[in-house]
Order: sequence, then structure tokens, then C-alpha cells
Amino acid sequence: MATKKAEWPEPGDLVLASVQRITDYGAYVTLDEYGKEGLLHVSEVTSGWVRNIRTFVREGQKIVLKVLRVDMTKGHVDLSLRRVSRLERREKVLASKMELKAESILRSVSEKLKMPFEELYAKTGALIEEKFGGVYEGLEKAAREGPEPLKEAGLAEDMASALAEVAKEKIRAPMVKVKGALELHCMKPNGIVYIKEALQSAQEAEKPRNAKVRVYAIAAPKYAVEVWAEDWKEAEKTLQAVTETAIKTITKAGGTGAFHKGK
Repeated sequence: MATKKAEWPEPGDLVLASVQRITDYGAYVTLDEYGKEGLLHVSEVTSGWVRNIRTFVREGQKIVLKVLRVDMTKGHVDLSLRRVSRLERREKVLASKMELKAESILRSVSEKLKMPFEELYAKTGALIEEKFGGVYEGLEKAAREGPEPLKEAGLAEDMASALAEVAKEKIRAPMVKVKGALELHCMKPNGIVYIKEALQSAQEAEKPRNAKVRVYAIAAPKYAVEVWAEDWKEAEKTLQAVTETAIKTITKAGGTGAFHKGK
């Protein structure tokens, strides 16, 4: 986030950059997080021979680069594209998006509380980072659980409540998925009816808000059960409740049931 970012990057850092102009010997870029200019030399574009650098980068493009050297006296930063792995690229882009989202939430709250952004960040940012490892991570938890985690981190009640409220509006917490297979048997003449009732009871079993359940046939007598929830503990608990409901229903009807996790 801009309020805590150092003035210059360090060698080895990954940076998000915007390509400004391209020459025969390389591309000049602006480091988005620092406002500095850097050079991506043609030799650092790819490990092979570069016939035309525009095959790899173009003006206006945003790219993830690795810092090779920094000369603060000359205002010079040397960068590399070929030394950035696919995993590093994905992680940097994701981290940048998370940082921008966190800053957007803090700015919305600063307007809501009529408090300068820098003041709000000073009173909340460091505390959230210390507790959760990052501002976005703390706000994501607040989006799921409300202001309590932020208050536990030391934030004042009004700030914690305002941040949790805006975070809930702007952050869609990722869902986790667990699954398994139900095996249902009923040898009665109308056994298929009881099996359908058991599957329906599983679909309608009590579950946490926002949790989703999907039940569908694999190949009789096996039926897949999939559960999405906001965290693993909640997902596992819901999966257990759903499958136990189905087994209890079919057993009551004179059949049998079993559940196999992760099938």
C-alpha cells in the first residue's frame, strides 16, 4: 500500500510495471508501486534470442518484473522479465489486486468517518498487518466474521465496525469445497421413492448461511455430495450434517446408507 511502501525497490523484489516506450535495446517502464522509471534490457526479456522485442512486450502493457540492480544516485533500476517464473507472476498480480482492494476499502472508510486516509491507515493498518499478516487478509476475515477480529487486533470499535461493514460489501470471501459419495440402498418395492426422499432431505438439511449443497447421481446406488462453505471447518461440519441426514432418512424407511469421504 502506498502509505507504507519504501521509496525504492530492492534487488530481488518483484514489481508491477507499465511499459512506456520500447527501443531496440530494451523497454523503459514505470514501476507502478514506486513511481520510478526502470529499464528492461533486451537481454533480460527471454533466455533465447530476441528478433523483435515487441513480440514480448508492448507499450501500455502491465508486466511483472524482477529487480536486478538499483542505483539511487542515478535514479536507475535494471529489471528482468526472463527471471520471473509463472508462479511468481501469478502471485504478484494477485497480491497487487489484494493491496488495491484493501486500499479502496480504507479510502471508503476514511470518507465515511471523515478522517484523512493517512490518519486512518496509521491507526489501523499496522495493527491489522501485525495480527493477520496483511491488511487485505484482516479485512477478508472481517468480511466473513464481522468487526470482532479487528477489535481483537486492537482497533477502536468505530473503525473496526466501519471497516467490517465496507469489507463485507466489497470482498467476496473465497468458498472452499468438500465432497464425498453416499451409497443408499432400499430393497422395498417403492425403494427408489425412499432414496429420492433421502437425497432431498440431504439437500434441504440445515446449513450455515452462504453454504451450498449439491447432490447428484454418480451411478446407482452411489450419489455425489458436494458442499461449498466459507472455511474448511464449516464445510466439513455441513458435509457431515448433510450426509447423516440422508442416512438417517433412508434407515428410517427400512434401507441402509453409508458415506465415503472424498470419492
